[in-house]
Amino acid sequence: MSEFDFAYADDYYSDDYSDDGYDEDYDDGYNEPDGGYPKTAVYSGTENFGFNRELTEVTFAQGVTSIADKTFLRCSSLTAITIPDGVTTIGKGAFSECSSLADITIPDSVTTIGIHAFRACSSLTAITIPDGVTTIVCHAFGGCSSLTAITIPDGVTRIGKLAFYICSSLTSITIPDGVTKIGYCAFEGCSSLTSIKIPDSVTMIGDEAFRDCSALTKLILSPAVSIGVDCFANCTALIAAAADKNMPTVLDLLHYRWHRNVAVIERVNALLCLKGTWDHVENPPRRSARKRKRTDGVEAPPLRESEAREKIPKVLWRVILEFL
Repeated sequence: MSEFDFAYADDYYSDDYSDDGYDEDYDDGYNEPDGGYPKTAVYSGTENFGFNRELTEVTFAQGVTSIADKTFLRCSSLTAITIPDGVTTIGKGAFSECSSLADITIPDSVTTIGIHAFRACSSLTAITIPDGVTTIVCHAFGGCSSLTAITIPDGVTRIGKLAFYICSSLTSITIPDGVTKIGYCAFEGCSSLTSIKIPDSVTMIGDEAFRDCSALTKLILSPAVSIGVDCFANCTALIAAAADKNMPTVLDLLHYRWHRNVAVIERVNALLCLKGTWDHVENPPRRSARKRKRTDGVEAPPLRESEAREKIPKVLWRVILEFL
């Protein structure tokens, strides 16, 4: 495995995770109770506090083993929560859009985190996923724009679609050995992510998985992995880094399966033409092969190297890089 070592997928990657079924209909059951919303509450496993914008503190009754779907949906004043040991399941959208939630403790007993569970928790800065979790499902942490660090346990085998979508403050992440699939758009819009190492266990990366990761400069990837469409689209820093390190890799990065921006691909083609010119200058063919022929078939004198000719490729190289 090495930096900028890639292979193309034979088939477009179709995310086969069963992550559908999250009902975004918020209309039922969220009417404000008489007397207004409570600021403190006890959760015994059956209550629903969704849309309680006044709720600031929650305690859990003994014996709670799961948090139901949408229980704390849009509780925008909730800043911290400690889930007690013994809880095994966090339901779909359980804490979705809790925009002030900055601190949460998830016990080791949790084995299932539902889709959209922490979606758009925009104040959450760090989270540790328990070891018993094996799949990070659709949109589990998507839109957590303040998230800078996350620990993925070794037992995780799949990262679902949109799992870390637009986690724009995430600077680094370690994908453990054992992960086999990364869903489409899983890390799209992680614009602060600078480097990532994808283990050899990963066999498929979905469409647009790292799209718009504009700060990404270092990528370590197995040559055997199958890559989806536009997987690294708009990863401008990675493209420039690849160009600086190894020009043929630029074409790989901007292959139509990875990046379908025609204008950029044209510039890359210009770079590759430039590479041919540069190789010609650095490793000129033997004199006999460099003789010109006139239209009448009579040989002309050999081309003569000049200082200007030697400098032109470097100048053009710098100019073209400005457009990548």
